[in-house]
Amino acid sequence: MKIHEYQAKEILQKYGVPTPQGIACFTVDDAVNAAKQLGGRIWVVKAQIYAGGRGKGGGVKIARSLDEVRQRANEILNMRLITHQTNPEGQIVHRLFIEQGVQIVKEYYVGLVVDRSRQRVCLMASSAGGMDIEKVAAETPQKIHKIFIDPIAGLNHQQAEDLVQKIDIPEQTWPQAIVLLQDLYRAFEDTDASLLEINPLTLTTDHRVIALDAKMNFDDNALFRHPDIVALRDLDEEDPVEVEASKHELSYIPLDGNIGCLVNGAGLAMATMDIIKLYGGNPANFLDVGGGATTEKVTEAFKLMLCNPKLQAILVNIFGGIMKCDVIAQGVVAAARDVQLTVPLVVRLEGTNVDLGKKILADSGLPIISADNMADAAEKAVNAVKTKSNSLKE
Repeated sequence: MKIHEYQAKEILQKYGVPTPQGIACFTVDDAVNAAKQLGGRIWVVKAQIYAGGRGKGGGVKIARSLDEVRQRANEILNMRLITHQTNPEGQIVHRLFIEQGVQIVKEYYVGLVVDRSRQRVCLMASSAGGMDIEKVAAETPQKIHKIFIDPIAGLNHQQAEDLVQKIDIPEQTWPQAIVLLQDLYRAFEDTDASLLEINPLTLTTDHRVIALDAKMNFDDNALFRHPDIVALRDLDEEDPVEVEASKHELSYIPLDGNIGCLVNGAGLAMATMDIIKLYGGNPANFLDVGGGATTEKVTEAFKLMLCNPKLQAILVNIFGGIMKCDVIAQGVVAAARDVQLTVPLVVRLEGTNVDLGKKILADSGLPIISADNMADAAEKAVNAVKTKSNSLKE
């Protein structure tokens, strides 16, 4: 799960991480009033979307008067912002963040991620922060320094001090920078974050280090512990189909192909997509209905797949363990009838009550294509797409 910059900063402030003062806004008038409330002579008008690279895309602008705040807010609000982290169509800006200007001396980069190979949190920092950090990582990786943090001991003073020295923060600012790194780690751990990125971390003219930007992502599997974070979710920033899938506890990710996949289990879903590719097809989605799929859940899964205008066939691949084949067969039949399915449907069942499941499919009277194994299912799905395409050409 992702959140906006202003929300991430609100979380970090609770852990003592210094940030500029700012106010989130939804209208141009709100932006002007926010600038008045913040005071000062310079403000930053920031687009709030779930993507980086906003500055390069024109989504972050300086304003030196209230009239400029209004002008910049007019320019950014409701614009379609395209960055290297959005899709080609970009993302419409529905929220702004008005922030006090900061006198910057130097920009740094700090990030925390989970390193699965080390089974530890990795703290990264660089003296080369700012908009081109990806270029730094690709061309001069030696400028990025890393610490792998012991989950029991946490980030100790010596580790933080070593990192602060390596990225050339002035010595007089070390004590504050060390505490800031430790506070960032506490925030990361306590919130079950999967990513925490400060780019840039800035050194100001009055010798402070502050988080000028903030990005946080969270482990979906831990959100049950954090209802306050779940409440921050902005559905306008997410794919409507994925939002609908989450309401029914379905793991759904749209892809570029034309063969819909309905599978129980993430590993089997990945293998199903692979074998479709092997036989010359292209999967239209990743869709895991889990181990406890009901008829209603399967019906919703079919509806999600049918939202894709490119869909030309559906492949159902079920291994019945916890999920019995007869139950999934009943769900498939009910779903196919409910949505009035018009694309070829290939079903492969294996496992508990498989014979009963196959009988339910055969007796349904629906034009379901039965498959004996994964290879057979993939081949039949690919052939069904080719047959459908040829018939449309004729």
